[in-house]
Amino acid sequence: MNQLSQELWDLTEKVEQKIRPVVAKIQQQAFNNHRKVLAAFAREKVSDYHLKGSTGYGYGDQGRETLERVMAHVLGAEAALVRSQIVSGTHAIALALFGVLRPGDELLCVTGNPYDTLEEVIGLKGKAAGSLMDWQVTYRQVELLPGGIPDLEAISEAISEKTRMVAIQRSRGYSWRPSLDIGRLKELIAFIKGVNKDILVFVDNCYGELVEAQEPTEVGADLIAGSLIKNLGGGLAPTGGYVAGRKDLVKLAANRWTAPGIGGAVGASLDLNRQLFQGLFLAPHVVGEALQGAVLTSALFSELGFEVSPQYDELRTDLIQAIKLGSGELLQAFCRGLQQASPVDSHVLPEPWAMPGYRDQVIMAGGTFVQGSTIELSADGPMREPYAVYLQGGLYREHVKLGALLAAENVLSLIKTK
Repeated sequence: MNQLSQELWDLTEKVEQKIRPVVAKIQQQAFNNHRKVLAAFAREKVSDYHLKGSTGYGYGDQGRETLERVMAHVLGAEAALVRSQIVSGTHAIALALFGVLRPGDELLCVTGNPYDTLEEVIGLKGKAAGSLMDWQVTYRQVELLPGGIPDLEAISEAISEKTRMVAIQRSRGYSWRPSLDIGRLKELIAFIKGVNKDILVFVDNCYGELVEAQEPTEVGADLIAGSLIKNLGGGLAPTGGYVAGRKDLVKLAANRWTAPGIGGAVGASLDLNRQLFQGLFLAPHVVGEALQGAVLTSALFSELGFEVSPQYDELRTDLIQAIKLGSGELLQAFCRGLQQASPVDSHVLPEPWAMPGYRDQVIMAGGTFVQGSTIELSADGPMREPYAVYLQGGLYREHVKLGALLAAENVLSLIKTK
């Protein structure tokens, strides 16, 4: 592990003083969300026997069924499908899209380009069989205005009789734009419903859960989806994902997950119920820790002269902290520095590679206890302009601080050698 310069330590001490008021607000929000989660546990009378698992078909798994009701309460939804067999956020989103959309329907994305891994799901790139376009679901998108603001006039013009579902990506993904906070989501959803009340609104909720006081399903979204190795797993869920929202739509997603007529009535939970319950219990605190680390990272790299988004004192609606590094070399240096703070594989040197489902080579850092867990400390970015790194997660603030310092030291050392 590289030594940290005294100058960097001194700067970090100054930054920590500056961010104290922001940290206090995050801690208060984490407390409020913890109350909400505890209330959901109490409402469903979670007991010791709910923590046991099931095998085979998984019929009558009371723990699994109770977990799904608890999750629905937490998300302000009528129902939720919460399963370890959902392998990723992309898988959860695909269940929602394929479950609801039918041949001849149109999917309209109103936040510009979808996240890279969804492009093949939709059929915008690649040759993977079984995309939405293969099933005669058409697709169009509306670009965001400068500054990442939804273009309401263009959205109104784009909605047609064929439009069955409007998709909104809450998080920035790999785009240099602000993520959509709950207030703006509420306004956008109300506008869409005002144009056509029958249109379904789907929100990709990845990275946003328990960051604000409300979820998209509490402000008008019909359906949301996400991964359990992000926020809601609290660092304990070893795998899994969820779909939540209107009961009839969740049932359609469940039919896609298994088979029509079977839906969510089956699915062995094995020995995972305890981890999923406990992870959800821990989630408000873990999300708060990750947010505090993101605020510190934002302020630190801003002081070092880098463009960051969001700024340390801006409203946050997800875990992601973006830093514009400006070159592939600096992007790689950041990731290699952060990797040194990993409890697993700290000796590994991250290299860009062609990840399945991504347009460009991607470099990733993060030696996590759960493979690919982005609620644990990680960072990644595509090897393309503006060579931004996207840091997310951190089970506790001190770990994010150490990772950010090692990344900064590595970046500064490279700059000094040029």
